[in-house]
Amino acid sequence: MNQSVMPLHSAAELIDRYDLSGPRYTSYPTAPQMREDFAEVELLNALARSVRLQRPLSLYFHLPFCQSLCYYCGCNKVVTQKRQRVLAYLRRLEQEMADYAALLGSHRPVRQLHWGGGTPSYLSDDEMHLLMQMTRRHFHLADDDSGDFSVEIHPGQTAPSTLGVLRELGFNRVSMGVQDFDEKVQAAVNRHNSRAQVEQLMTQLRRHQFRSVNMDLIYGLPHQSAESFAHTLEVVQALRPDRISLFNYAHMPERFNSQRLIHTEHLPSPAQKLEIFTEALDRLTDSGYIHIGMDHFALPDDELAVAQREGRLQRNFQGYVVHNHCDLLGLGVSSISSVGDVYWQNTRRIDTYQQRLDQGKLAVERGKTLSRDDQIRRYVISELICHFSLSFAELQYRFGIDPFMYFAPELAELNRLAKDRLLTLDSKGISVSGHGRLLIRRICMVFDTYLADSQVVYSRVI
Repeated sequence: MNQSVMPLHSAAELIDRYDLSGPRYTSYPTAPQMREDFAEVELLNALARSVRLQRPLSLYFHLPFCQSLCYYCGCNKVVTQKRQRVLAYLRRLEQEMADYAALLGSHRPVRQLHWGGGTPSYLSDDEMHLLMQMTRRHFHLADDDSGDFSVEIHPGQTAPSTLGVLRELGFNRVSMGVQDFDEKVQAAVNRHNSRAQVEQLMTQLRRHQFRSVNMDLIYGLPHQSAESFAHTLEVVQALRPDRISLFNYAHMPERFNSQRLIHTEHLPSPAQKLEIFTEALDRLTDSGYIHIGMDHFALPDDELAVAQREGRLQRNFQGYVVHNHCDLLGLGVSSISSVGDVYWQNTRRIDTYQQRLDQGKLAVERGKTLSRDDQIRRYVISELICHFSLSFAELQYRFGIDPFMYFAPELAELNRLAKDRLLTLDSKGISVSGHGRLLIRRICMVFDTYLADSQVVYSRVI
């Protein structure tokens, strides 16, 4: 049901009006709504329900170590040259796996596995082997390549031979953080990977028959212009990755210390950022990529595009996914779990994470059990952000509510957005327009009851 997106330059006035700061809605309620007084019994009850339902699992491992500091990065990371820290961390990861396996059972099929970070490719080949051995010891991973097993790599710090190791371990998807090929931009953010390195990796990925390759790009970095970024896109388009994530750089130095190393005067203006995004959007869609939503693009035969066409696309803490029927178990420092209607997050401090596991405790720091209203709004936001539409009949069927009464204030606000042609609203439901797709986060914000009292600083919608 993906339709072409209208050119952004024809909607500049609407963008100016609606381009506010807001959540990315990888969940609803969003992560900042988790409570530190979250009781462990809520987690245990969620796991017990998961055992009864026997839903398959999705595993996320947060591997926080990095060899160097990328100035733009807002991820939870540990920049270190002390590689012995990895083994100490992996020992705690295995302890956490054992704790959860005891509660969930080790026979549940794992449909999805993801190594994120940090920089997972910081691990040596032997350490990668060790982590996978630990995982298979405690969880049931399929050996027939039917699972969705993905890993993030730094293309400037990954040996081509490591890709063969990853494929041997069962990984069939790779996401590489390219960001930009312009050397001046790379120097300004301390993130280096050459065109030759990326091309060599792509050759190896295709040779080892990885199912899907994603490239992360960032617009809004220092010294970027529409012209310079066009050169980066030319290289990316020639390499033809299956997916492209085109992230908007959110400069928030008051929140992320590393961003203080970026000179504000070198950042493109809002108008320049808009131009970069406009031209990138046009280039990618003209070359055959489907705009999945927000900052994600995929080739028509990629699973994300297929799932969207078939109405199966979902969104969780890992972004757009096709396996949201799974219970998501996050392992490692700062990782987030989503089991049924309960979310929880591990502590963000690696020393605290390791100490708690050494004490025989789970490393959970905060969490939230969703209310019925949360569940209803989660469904609405998921439908809008994944499929750009909402059926009132389906909403009424699922939750037994009258949408016009339950969401009377929200529908009144949507009428204003409808007048600006961001969406159409009628008795059947909501359908988001081409302009509205670019502002889908703003549309979803209408249904977010937590925003009014939130003190969180979010990135801008565009």
